[in-house]
Amino acid sequence: MKYYSSFRALQHDLRQGTVSCRDMVEYYLDRIESTSHLNAFLATYADEARSRAAKVDARLANGTAGRLAGMVIGIKDLLCYAGHGVHGGSKILEGFVSQFTATAIQRLIDEDAIIIGRQNCDEFGMGSSNENSAYGPTLNAADTTRVPGGSSGGSAVAVQADLCFASIGTDTGGSVRQPAAFCGVVGLKPSYSRVSRWGLLAYASSFDTIGPITRCVEDAALLLEIMAGGDEQDSTVSQWPVPSYSQYLSIDGSKKIGYFRESLDSEGVDESVKAVLRQSIERLRQEGHTVEPVEFPLAHYYLPTYYILTTAEVSSNLSRYDGVRYGYRSPKAHDLDSLYRLSRTEGLGAEARKRILLGTFVLSANYYDAYYTKAQRVRRLIKEEIERHFQEYDFLLYPTTPSVAFPLGEENSDPIKTFLADIFTVQANVTGVPAISLPLGTDEQGLPVGIQVLAGAFQEEKLLAFARYLEQFVQASEEVPI
Repeated sequence: MKYYSSFRALQHDLRQGTVSCRDMVEYYLDRIESTSHLNAFLATYADEARSRAAKVDARLANGTAGRLAGMVIGIKDLLCYAGHGVHGGSKILEGFVSQFTATAIQRLIDEDAIIIGRQNCDEFGMGSSNENSAYGPTLNAADTTRVPGGSSGGSAVAVQADLCFASIGTDTGGSVRQPAAFCGVVGLKPSYSRVSRWGLLAYASSFDTIGPITRCVEDAALLLEIMAGGDEQDSTVSQWPVPSYSQYLSIDGSKKIGYFRESLDSEGVDESVKAVLRQSIERLRQEGHTVEPVEFPLAHYYLPTYYILTTAEVSSNLSRYDGVRYGYRSPKAHDLDSLYRLSRTEGLGAEARKRILLGTFVLSANYYDAYYTKAQRVRRLIKEEIERHFQEYDFLLYPTTPSVAFPLGEENSDPIKTFLADIFTVQANVTGVPAISLPLGTDEQGLPVGIQVLAGAFQEEKLLAFARYLEQFVQASEEVPI
């Protein structure tokens, strides 16, 4: 099967009749089976995908097909799809079948996307390596001794290894962008509330976003355009009109771009990552853009603020998994107290239990004001800080991660280093602004390096156009490993 670098190219061949939706489904099912060692998919919907492909082929033949006809998509195991399992990468939801479909997924289906299966992830989105899944780690296709990133690791590897055309992941602190960077693909985190969260298993409700992982910026723009917009099922979703992102992917004039000074000065950032960032900055300057270092006085508070608030929300959100109404129930339980205690202890993994305990502590009466209230105040200050920068700069440029994909097992030996993997991504979640990770280089071993671009809240149209511009002029240049 020919490799398609963009959906536009695939659609051309579909219309010419040189390939069919059924061909694409069969190809991906074969690819998933032959690369099962990567553990990217937890379940595939083979018969359903074949049946749907036949229907979409018929619509293509009579000219009534939707905008996503022929796009085979995998969905993270945090997104509900009616009649199919959704486990959140956790034993506590084993056997649970969703009764409805997430709004974002339904909108893709309505445009004739084909859902091929459910993808592995860190338990309830808690992790930066995909090693916290109850179903085992996903392996990075570029080097199977390394992690793919998390928590949407299975989703990123599926696109990286050509197991589906695109994936839909979720991003609470970098969970779309970080694995996209580690796997050399495009990962988009929209503004908070740009996409409905209805049908998303909640991790931290004021941080969670749904975003695409794709092969190119144009495809990410198209998927966001279809998924975004108001939804009567989600009272927190934005009612702002949704621009035609995929139709406006060009920029006018030179831009003013700020980059985080410490990302080039810090000893905690790999030299290979710094080299790709310097190269990107120099290319932008050569193209006539203004690129300047920017200070973030509150940068040292990003991670503490993020972890205090998200663990508090985890403690609340995961209280619903109690062994009573659905999911795992301990066979050792003998009364109500033991039912709760044993079901949650046996059903939830170590990382989830740790964050629940931390969040319960943060929300306790004696410490609520000292931690939770103070963190909310700091979050407001961080939001005001980034808003001031966007009054002066069109975009902000960071590394997506401080290193390339790290070896499997490193999380267990040094959990602090794993938390620091999110240091450049959590700002966008704390403040709610959109961000995108682009594969703009490699290290000396050929491992991907991702560079991240941020824009002001609900400025996805500008962000995607600039990301497409970056993508094009990097592709046009000679690729030399850093």
